[in-house]
Amino acid sequence: MSIGNSPEDERPFEDVSEEARPSVSVGRALQQARIAAGLTVDDVSTATRVRIAIVHAIEADDFAPCGGDVYARGHIRTLARAVDLDPAPLIAQYEAEHGGGRPAPTPAAPLFEAERIRPERRGPNWTAAMVAAIVVVIGFVGFTMVKGGDDGGKENVADGATPSKSASPTPKSEKPAEPEPEPSDSAIAAAPQDKVTVQVSAVDGRSWIFAKDHNGRQLFDGLLKQGESKTFQDSTKVNLVLGDAGAIDLFVNGKKIEDDWQPGAVERLTYTKGDPQAG
Repeated sequence: MSIGNSPEDERPFEDVSEEARPSVSVGRALQQARIAAGLTVDDVSTATRVRIAIVHAIEADDFAPCGGDVYARGHIRTLARAVDLDPAPLIAQYEAEHGGGRPAPTPAAPLFEAERIRPERRGPNWTAAMVAAIVVVIGFVGFTMVKGGDDGGKENVADGATPSKSASPTPKSEKPAEPEPEPSDSAIAAAPQDKVTVQVSAVDGRSWIFAKDHNGRQLFDGLLKQGESKTFQDSTKVNLVLGDAGAIDLFVNGKKIEDDWQPGAVERLTYTKGDPQAG
C-alpha cells in the first residue's frame, strides 16, 4: 500500500527567490535611465534644480541628504521625470524599502486630559492699563500746551513781535526708503577692462543661479533671494545658468543686458571681455 502526498504537500511553494525581489534599486534605476538618455549629473541638476551632491547621493541609494521622506519622494519624482521614467513604481519601492508613509495619528485622549487639567491663567487687566496710559498722555499734552502758551505770550509782550507759525512744532513724516539706484556711468567705467565682470541682481523675485569660470570651476550654485546681488569675475569668460531669468537684472562689464526674458525661463549664457555678447 503506497502513501500519496497530502493536499497540503501539493500547495505551490511561495516564490522567495531573488527574481521575486526588485533586481534594481531606486537609485540604480535612476542612474541607468540617465545614462541611457545621454545626460550627465550636471545636466540633470541644471534641469531639475536638484543639487549635484544630492543627485549623486540618490543614485547611490543614500537618501539622508534629502532631509526626510517627504523631500526624498519629491526628489525621486523630479529626477524620474527628467530621465523619462514613471515615478510611481520608484516611489512605491522607496516606501517599501524605507518604511515611508504618513505618521500615525496622535491619540485624542491624552490631549484631552492635558487640556482638562491645565490650570486657568488670568491675563493682565489691559483695560485699566490703557485707561491709565491715556490719562497720563492727555495730562502731559495739556501741560505742554499751557506752558508753551504762557512762554509765547511773555516773549510777544517783551519784544512787541507777532508770534510766527514756526513757533509751533511741525511733526516730521518719515520718508520711505528709496530703492537702490542702478549702476551709473561711473560704475561702468570702473569695470576692469582686462577681465569679464558679471553682476546678477534678483529684482522681481528669487531665482536659482549657477556660475562657473573658463576652467569650469564653480563660482556659485544657489538661490538668490529678491533684493540680493552676486558679482562674478574671470580673466576670460563667465558661464551662467539663470533658473528664472525673468526675475533677474544682468550687468556685464558695467553695462545692463536689455533682454526680454520671460518669468520662469531658464537661460544659459556666456560672457567674455569687451562689449556684452551672449555666447
